[in-house]
Amino acid sequence: MDNERRLQILENLSHETNEAWTREWREELTPEEVYERVKRQIPFIRGISVSGGECMLHPDFLTELFRLARKDGLTTLIDSNGTIPFCGYPQLMEVTDGVMLDIKAFDSEEHQAVTGASNETVLSNAVWLAEQKKLYEVRTVIAPDLYDTERSIRRTGEFLAPYLAVHPFRIKVIAYRPMGVRREYAGGRVPSLEYLEKMADILRSCGFQDIIII
Repeated sequence: MDNERRLQILENLSHETNEAWTREWREELTPEEVYERVKRQIPFIRGISVSGGECMLHPDFLTELFRLARKDGLTTLIDSNGTIPFCGYPQLMEVTDGVMLDIKAFDSEEHQAVTGASNETVLSNAVWLAEQKKLYEVRTVIAPDLYDTERSIRRTGEFLAPYLAVHPFRIKVIAYRPMGVRREYAGGRVPSLEYLEKMADILRSCGFQDIIII
């Protein structure tokens, strides 16, 4: 079956007792099969969000899944690193209520150093989604040892603030934590709550009010 019609779901489970063991479970599901599992939870949920990996690598799958969710009145959100242009998928955007977008660093060189890729597409996506009223949340990880976080937060806020007049969206300020990161980043400092509040204050000075600190 076409890869866009059937995705492989991978789950890694690990447990430490006297011995360490890892079990890997794989399952391939169509959008309809995934949604059958979602439907069981409808009495308890108002919508669904899909992340990854990068779920925008599978736009056709997402489109079908979201169409099914919309028929039952569920909201639909995409969790993305922003490296794939959303404007190229109008059918998916028609059935998407919003996007949660990562902006890891505003400066292009710093973004390149941290991620290995330019942030040009990420920032273009932010603007396009905001103009389409599809930007639900912007997330930025505060990692002082990796880049100039204060400058990045300020420039991100100044860049995005004009679009609050188009459609409100929130910003999530996330503390860097050295779990599940590449080895070269494992020694980074975890920023204090006081420092995170300082970053939030910078965003407030740019006009943002809906800010979540994690």
